[in-house]
Amino acid sequence: MTDFVSMTREGYNRMKAEIERLETVEMPLISEKIAEARAEGDLKENAEYHAQRENQGMMQAKINSLKSKLSKAHIVDTSTLPRDQVVFGAKVRLKDSWGDEEVYTLVGAGDEDYENGKILSSSPFGAAIMGKKVGETVEIAAPRGTLKYEVLSIEFED
Repeated sequence: MTDFVSMTREGYNRMKAEIERLETVEMPLISEKIAEARAEGDLKENAEYHAQRENQGMMQAKINSLKSKLSKAHIVDTSTLPRDQVVFGAKVRLKDSWGDEEVYTLVGAGDEDYENGKILSSSPFGAAIMGKKVGETVEIAAPRGTLKYEVLSIEFED
């Protein structure tokens, strides 16, 4: 069974553009550097050549990883999702057991940005708050103990 990765059309297009950039700009640059290093002579002791070959391998691995994510992509039209519960694409305001408020947006692969509160909907935290409604509480088991949150609001960017 294939594990699908939820993402928006914009996230899908961004990832596709990133693959295009890596394949048409970055990889040819690395190939040029390999050719230049190869022209230096003895490849056994050519550190630049070996470094660029390693860069090429890492770049290809990144491209393959992104292509794999795209092949498993499930495009979600957030306008068709319920507006009264936490779902993919929702911006959720939570209050923890200490009274502190936190805001998270549930996003798909490639759109996560933890510094700006954009968390993967498939992460343990995202999965735990999925389906909750305003006023409901959620308990999440964590290494430091059970975390408790109350859902204060759910918003959507259209």
